[in-house]
Amino acid sequence: MIDVVALGEVMLRFDPGEGRIRTARTFQVWEGGGEYNVVRGLRRCFGLRTAVVTALADNAVGRLVEDLVLQGGVDTSLIRWAFDDGIGRTARNGLNFVERGYGIRGALGVSDRAHTAVSQLRKGDVDWDAVFSAGVRWFHTGGIFAGLSDTTPDVADEAMAAARRHGVTVSYDPNHRPSLWAGRGGADAAREVDLRLARKADVVVGALGLAGARPGQARVRADEVADALAQVVALLPGAAVVATTLREAPSAGVNDWSSAAWSAATGFVAGPRMPALQVLDRIGSGDGFAAGLLYGLLGGADLERALAYGTAHGALTMTTPGDVSMASLAEVEALIAGGSPHVRR
Repeated sequence: MIDVVALGEVMLRFDPGEGRIRTARTFQVWEGGGEYNVVRGLRRCFGLRTAVVTALADNAVGRLVEDLVLQGGVDTSLIRWAFDDGIGRTARNGLNFVERGYGIRGALGVSDRAHTAVSQLRKGDVDWDAVFSAGVRWFHTGGIFAGLSDTTPDVADEAMAAARRHGVTVSYDPNHRPSLWAGRGGADAAREVDLRLARKADVVVGALGLAGARPGQARVRADEVADALAQVVALLPGAAVVATTLREAPSAGVNDWSSAAWSAATGFVAGPRMPALQVLDRIGSGDGFAAGLLYGLLGGADLERALAYGTAHGALTMTTPGDVSMASLAEVEALIAGGSPHVRR
């Protein structure tokens, strides 16, 4: 049995460490992807059994990504392997070059992900009834996967519908990458897809991405968060929980970090505040938040406690390199309990 299944792209991240991509001579490699990072955190930090549905080109690079996923403890049996023609003409594996940023220099990402194997998934390629009939408790996907191609929104839609048929809780993160939508309708098309899919989810994380007329357009002050979430809730009548991270970034290395959520049972709930959080690598922190939140909700925690798990796990994800979490559950719970002078409840 698997507790949580994610649908998304897994890329190979190239990290120049403290240097710049443009002058690097060596890179460290990690695996990462918005939806995958959630189940990786749920496995390695929180001990749940997780799997990822994705597609990779069957070559040495794809097998390297698989090996990294296996090291993270995530089940790889649902990976679809695409034929490799030797030059990537028909299917490729996604690459992501990422600088962490420092001080006044922000993080920089340069992705190479066109025509990847996962972007070519189509409705009907995956037997979702077989996936969910094995006792899965939760299904997660998001806007990055949905933005990969013209076919991936329908794959996500099909998966979410099957999950609901099997009584599986569904979560969606309207994570937006403008580059994925360039030449394909832009932000307007992304919002249409995000709303269509988010309305089929029980839990929506990154919910402020749906505030405003376009993804990421709204700039919400601290005293406006409750009203902004209320506006999102009005767009998602079927959602049981909507949640969001809150971040102010005075510099690449110092962030003010917090969260907020709403549920039908509690109304608006504010998460822990972590001002002046020291950041090594912020990539993947939102996915770390989602993993902690899902862990709390799966375990029957109240929304305040689930927010605390998400906020603490996302914060710890920013203290280590790479997209994925290296935190332990003991560290997360110590941080929640006040183990850091930067945490205020």
